[in-house]
Amino acid sequence: MTAPYWVTRVNLVFTNKIMGTFSDDVPPLATLHHVGRTSGRRYRTPIMAFPTRRGFVIALTYGPGVQWLRNLEAGEGRLVRARRVHVLTDPVMLSPDEGAALVPRWTRTALRLLHVDDFVELAAAPA
Repeated sequence: MTAPYWVTRVNLVFTNKIMGTFSDDVPPLATLHHVGRTSGRRYRTPIMAFPTRRGFVIALTYGPGVQWLRNLEAGEGRLVRARRVHVLTDPVMLSPDEGAALVPRWTRTALRLLHVDDFVELAAAPA
């Protein structure tokens, strides 16, 4: 299940702009830098990213069809977390149980309450 449409609009217009001012500095927040696959436009998306052995796991609160994920599937992106830059590649969709096991308990609980069960894991290397 994904977040309601009105939440998406509020986040795009308001929340993401505020979070973008400090998402590079305050884990688990991070800033995802990606390029539009058809437009070539550069985007910055504040997200919550949790480290894994392979790279990072991200809960897909808006579902697996989000544009930033489609852009990463078409190429690569960069993630800035705690002021460190990582090159992201090779997105792998995870089952709800696999994804939930990779995030902290407090996050897992919040995601269950929101009925979020889509996760992606991305390979990461230092930039």
